[in-house]
Amino acid sequence: MQLSGKKEAGTFVPAPRLGGWTRKRLQNNANSLIWYVVLSVFGLALALPLVWLVSTSLKTGPQTFIMPPQWIPDPVVWENYPQAFQAVPFHQYFWNTLQIVVFATLGTVLTASMAAFAFSRLRFPLREPLFLLVLSTIMLPSIVRLIPTFIVFRQLGWINTLLPLIIPYWLGGSPFFIFLFRQFFMTIPYELDEAARMDGASNYRIYWSILLPLSKPIIATVTVFSFINHWNDFFEPLIYLQSPRNWTMAIGLLGFRDLYATSWNLMMAASTAMILPLLIVFFFAQRYFVSGIQMSGIAGR
Repeated sequence: MQLSGKKEAGTFVPAPRLGGWTRKRLQNNANSLIWYVVLSVFGLALALPLVWLVSTSLKTGPQTFIMPPQWIPDPVVWENYPQAFQAVPFHQYFWNTLQIVVFATLGTVLTASMAAFAFSRLRFPLREPLFLLVLSTIMLPSIVRLIPTFIVFRQLGWINTLLPLIIPYWLGGSPFFIFLFRQFFMTIPYELDEAARMDGASNYRIYWSILLPLSKPIIATVTVFSFINHWNDFFEPLIYLQSPRNWTMAIGLLGFRDLYATSWNLMMAASTAMILPLLIVFFFAQRYFVSGIQMSGIAGR
């Protein structure tokens, strides 16, 4: 591309040309702008259900299904939130859910990282076939394991308690989380282990004092995944928890439905309160979350 020149004192001075670097930079900026616009449109589309959820939680009952939808409630009914907490024993459901999430997440992070340490840092016979066997269980649908595990828990007397939702996650957590931990551990130089062993450190010392302090990104990633999974879990609590006093919040939302009507505005208020902890956890852990996902896909050796 050439710009027109100008004449000065009888001498024609050509205008400067746009170099290849400048054209490339303009093209990159244009491409970035297009991607920002596309991603913003998709982001707004994905945010619409959340906006509708919050909007409905602040409406009166008759305003819930007004067409076209009224996105900004008029009037804003803040009383829906205290009414929702009083309509069902929300505090009990919250306490049950919190116990499951805290203990199951703690067990997942601890035992999955220990199993991954063995698969990534220790040498023992059949290590690779055993790891492949662990990974193959990911392809096993949970519905296939439902009846055998239910029979086992019934024999142990754990039905209608929180134990079936906590204890299994202290036995390795999940094969997917073991895989994430293993991939991250393999990015850590093995020379650190050898130096620690020369100083007399045991395997447990290496795991606890060297690998875990260096694994904050993947710990945050697994914690967020596990937290979201247990907080939103509906199927397993529905199977194992029979008494309403043991219900979690996911099941407790059904308390807003009866045979003839559903209090949608109160249900949306309770749902908004339910997802608020998830947003808080992800907001504070997103930096480690993204870093852990990136590093877990890189194997150092």
